[in-house]
Amino acid sequence: MTTDFDLIVIGGGSGGLAHAQRAAEYGAKAAVVESGPLGGTCVNVGCVPKKIMWYSAHHAHQMRHAGDFGFAVSVNGHDWSALKKKRDAYIKRLNGIYEANLDKRGVTYLQGHGKFIDRNTIDVDGKHYTAERIVVATGGYPLVPDIPGAELGITSDGFFDLDERPQRVAVLGSGYISVELAGVFNGLGSDTTILVRKDGVLRNFDVLLRDELETAMERSGIELETGVVPTALEKTAGGIKVHAGDGRAFGEFDAVVWAIGRGPSTGSLNAAAAGIEMDAAGFIPTDDWQKTNVDNIFALGDVTGRDALTPVAIAAGRRLADRLYNGMTDRRLEYHTIPTVVFSHPPIGTVGLTEDEARKEYGDEVRVYETRFNPMIYAFSKEKVQTAMKLVVVGNEERIVGCHLIGDGVDEMLQGFSVAVRMGATKQDFDDTVAIHPTSSEELVTMR
Repeated sequence: MTTDFDLIVIGGGSGGLAHAQRAAEYGAKAAVVESGPLGGTCVNVGCVPKKIMWYSAHHAHQMRHAGDFGFAVSVNGHDWSALKKKRDAYIKRLNGIYEANLDKRGVTYLQGHGKFIDRNTIDVDGKHYTAERIVVATGGYPLVPDIPGAELGITSDGFFDLDERPQRVAVLGSGYISVELAGVFNGLGSDTTILVRKDGVLRNFDVLLRDELETAMERSGIELETGVVPTALEKTAGGIKVHAGDGRAFGEFDAVVWAIGRGPSTGSLNAAAAGIEMDAAGFIPTDDWQKTNVDNIFALGDVTGRDALTPVAIAAGRRLADRLYNGMTDRRLEYHTIPTVVFSHPPIGTVGLTEDEARKEYGDEVRVYETRFNPMIYAFSKEKVQTAMKLVVVGNEERIVGCHLIGDGVDEMLQGFSVAVRMGATKQDFDDTVAIHPTSSEELVTMR
């Protein structure tokens, strides 16, 4: 027996849910297939629980500076286990809200593992369902290298399973997940080391952000070891050692965290049965309209290998529904000028081209404005956390093509400036905007 739908979405993460619900609002008979808790990576083992942990470390940082403003503060430790219980309960409540939202919009929730039978048919734990259109939004998973002892480490998923805070931690990887988790560990009292394969962290970000973050991490007590190509993890009487290809060994550590990248969750989709083409890494390429090589099958979110960010998946999913089910024929996500924040300590906000990218594209037309300063929140502090900002502009009109920020509060201030950058604002537009004083954000409209 088969059940027919207009739309089946494989994957109950942010992008898949956004697409199915928007399509249902337009009248489509839609279903979502999900084998795990609703919400996908972001809600369960990503953005949401990560931000909770970031807040905890941020509060620890703020308490260390409270005395500068006249408070007599004493901190009697931090209860990681109690925080985890509250965090897990919060996530479980969100899972329920997501399920209720599906029901409210008339979307069928199929709990189980989905795989293709053909281009119109999905098997969910032995039951078959057909649809005119199918959307793959299965997300990704954290990678673990194929080296001896790799299983001694945990991934970002395992980070959220920790019942207690390990005292000695190594985080392997140079991307945003690595620096975020390291910042949490360090902020809450762990002895934290980041091990990277090349010469530093966040290599795809603007050099100003990389340099400033590495300086801030060093001042906060995080150790950064470069040129580390891990070849094995070893369990010893005192913990876990990390062995590198150049003969160095690091540790012992109480926990080793792999943060070396993420792969696509496509291995069990049986995509070949539907004729879906994948690249060598298993990602599903799409055109500008989220369509795969099969006309009635679409893909969105992390599984496509493009801009692995929750708001990107949501935006792509909603725009796809607008086009397919509401007649908005030109509606699609444009994958450029996408803002993003790294919840490091201090946080990073960035949108547009890095300085290097701009110079490769525009050459001598590029001009850069920079500022570095100690924000007022550290006016009375001996230990200051610097804020730095960069605007990358192009041409005689000095159109802003890149905005890069690091410092307290930049995670919240970036959104509005991203609107301006996407709309083609110029340096003169920024200069003509009256500054809000005293704030850090005013520096963006007063640079010379």
